[in-house]
Amino acid sequence: MILAAGRGERMRPLTDHTPKPLLMAGGKPLIVWHIERLVAAGISDLVINHAHLGIKIEQALGDGRQFGARIRYSDEGTALETAGGIAYALHLLGDAPFAVVNGDVYCDYDFAHLPQHASRLANSDDLAHLVLVDNPEHNPKGDFGLQARRVTDSAPKFTFSGIGLYQPELFAGIARGSKAPLAPLLREQIAQGRVSGEHHRGLWMDIGTPQRLEELDHLLRR
Repeated sequence: MILAAGRGERMRPLTDHTPKPLLMAGGKPLIVWHIERLVAAGISDLVINHAHLGIKIEQALGDGRQFGARIRYSDEGTALETAGGIAYALHLLGDAPFAVVNGDVYCDYDFAHLPQHASRLANSDDLAHLVLVDNPEHNPKGDFGLQARRVTDSAPKFTFSGIGLYQPELFAGIARGSKAPLAPLLREQIAQGRVSGEHHRGLWMDIGTPQRLEELDHLLRR
């Protein structure tokens, strides 16, 4: 699942008429970088949620055939936040662990690792597996700790990349159509020792401002 329902307030005026995932960097929409890299890793069955200007996302990407993918859409109408959006799309995601990628990040994480982690998740008591990265300037305190591949709430902390694997059970308590953030769900399971993780040391950028979008564009064009 690629999360693409955010309004992108900090990206205005760029997002007034273009949904954030369709903003261009390196000659491609942000979301297309994800789609192409997922397909290259053998992951081609995709779900994309949307709300703000969502019809433009569907018009741009279609059914995914042009990328070698099968894309289905979860139209939220009004954005339901991360956990609410995932819960709303559960009927499209199936009963097995699934991957979720934030549509507004760029990362060179190798998605080919995801099936192996999903298999491990399916055969454990864990409910989530998170990819963590070094803390950027805009999040110096980080989000979660990591010790022996277990995500913790202790320092030193890393930043959650927006790339994770989840068991459907994690979202079972969210009423379909209700708004719900992801962090409280994760912290509850972290406290119970049910979240694994890894540290990705490569390139990662949260494209949260026009300046970061311009920086990524220059980087990709080089």
